[in-house]
Amino acid sequence: MGNAIRSTGGLEGKAVLVTGGGTGIGHACAAQLAADGAAVTICGRTEAKLTDSSKRIESVVGHGGSIRQIVADVTHEDSVREAIAFALEATGRLDGCVANAGGGGGIGPYHTQDMDEFLRVLHLNVLGTMLCVKHSVRHMVEAGGGSFVGMSSIAGHQTHPYFGAYTVSKAGIEEMMCNAADEYGARGVRFNSIRPGFIATEMMGGIPRDGSIYNSYIENTPMADVGQPTDVANLCRFLIGDESRWITGQRINVDGGHHLRRGPDFSEVVDAIHGKDVREGKAP
Repeated sequence: MGNAIRSTGGLEGKAVLVTGGGTGIGHACAAQLAADGAAVTICGRTEAKLTDSSKRIESVVGHGGSIRQIVADVTHEDSVREAIAFALEATGRLDGCVANAGGGGGIGPYHTQDMDEFLRVLHLNVLGTMLCVKHSVRHMVEAGGGSFVGMSSIAGHQTHPYFGAYTVSKAGIEEMMCNAADEYGARGVRFNSIRPGFIATEMMGGIPRDGSIYNSYIENTPMADVGQPTDVANLCRFLIGDESRWITGQRINVDGGHHLRRGPDFSEVVDAIHGKDVREGKAP
């Protein structure tokens, strides 16, 4: 089954930090890594979500793996530094980091975008990822190498009209991963981006399954379905593991082929919020 955790081992002795590990894709990535033997630390801003995630992960931990948690905000440098120091306590080293924490913002054409909201999304997605790179890479170099996974999106390379700062921020993450792969490759630290498509997470749960937006996703996905968080987690586990030792600077889609067609149609939402004239640029 696509939504099942498979425990095969291979990550024994590796310590990995997963940001945004309390829900959705972050939870699934942490669960798969711990199931295969990694000492996983999850962080996020809400302790209750982290606690729930940790309890669920405990039931699948295998091969000597473990799960621990710390409240952290990736947009605050001291908080990121503390989370990484906490992750180091598990084994005394850091072998991987999954920069999954992120989110979207206001939906609407660019001429309606609020500056503060636009910057909030950029800070969360781009700055948050950069701070994770800044404070994890030295420890991975000291460990003799490691793997950093940046969580991008299909929206980072395929147009998603009205997504505002989200598309810009995800494209920024991809370029950051490529540059970091070039900068730190000689030290054995790899950087790759994952591009999830429509994944059945809490964030996407608000899209009605009988509506035009959902249909626009399905119609533009060759596999005609919605992905599961474990589909992303399986790729994340591969990229963290030694099996991917010769893979760096890549941007890999997990989207059922959605990138082969076009992005979703959110015009219905924009019209409801701003009006059709605003969407078409006829009004401010």
